[in-house]
Amino acid sequence: MAKIVSLAEAVGDNVRDGDTIAMEGFTHLIPYAAGHEVIRQGRKDLYLVRMTPDILYDQLIGVGAARGMKFSWGGNPGVGSLHRFRDAVENQWPRPLEIEEHSHAAMANAYEAGAANLPFATLRGYIGADLPKVNPNIKSVTCPFTGEVLAAVPAIRPDVTIIHAQRADRKGNVLIEGIVGVQKEAVLAAKRSIVTVEEIVDELNPPSPNSLVLPNWAVTSVAHVPGGAFPSYAHGYYPRSNAFYIGWDEIARDRDSFTAWIKENVLGARPEDFAKHAGNKPAKAA
Repeated sequence: MAKIVSLAEAVGDNVRDGDTIAMEGFTHLIPYAAGHEVIRQGRKDLYLVRMTPDILYDQLIGVGAARGMKFSWGGNPGVGSLHRFRDAVENQWPRPLEIEEHSHAAMANAYEAGAANLPFATLRGYIGADLPKVNPNIKSVTCPFTGEVLAAVPAIRPDVTIIHAQRADRKGNVLIEGIVGVQKEAVLAAKRSIVTVEEIVDELNPPSPNSLVLPNWAVTSVAHVPGGAFPSYAHGYYPRSNAFYIGWDEIARDRDSFTAWIKENVLGARPEDFAKHAGNKPAKAA
């Protein structure tokens, strides 16, 4: 059953050096506060997994916390490249980075296979694509019933998955609203999980039509971190900071400016600092 703890306790108890770690959240609910706590606690040799690695993984790579990354599309959304990611791949700074690239469909199916405790995922994909030529983990299987040749990829089974959500109740059940992405599958596929939330409430209802509930038996730790998805957005709580994503391009281009930013805004900061971005609570239903 999920335990409600501080973010420092959640990361300290669940994230270990050498772990395969997934931090999911598609467009919104990206767990920035939790990622910063991983950096503050000095975790190393992490193998990062994410469908769309953006600024958060740029930061983890730039501080040298990552040994590798499995992903589909990596960039600063709407702006351009991830410069710390590029520096690691092109110049091995601050350390070499192993990469394994997939399509969105393959990543989503691999998470689902992991959640179902299956060894691999199959999909109709990669037809005419060049990724199988450079990724030995993209293989093919023949359907024993129809003879159709399908793509196959290994299941994703993280040691720990971290997500952000809108609310949890006091028993540790978690509500996600808006774009749900692969958060559910990533949590169910993992050995351990951390969920940061905007609010802890007595009751989760009324959820919106586009929502899901993760039961407390599927979650290891819940931490109350208002604003914990900033600069991404939390549906119903605060908007995306487009200015930050644009500003990150300049910050991350230079190693020294990146290091100075991390020192001031991550190493010298606390999870509580995210609260100023939380904005107003969502309007209650009539």
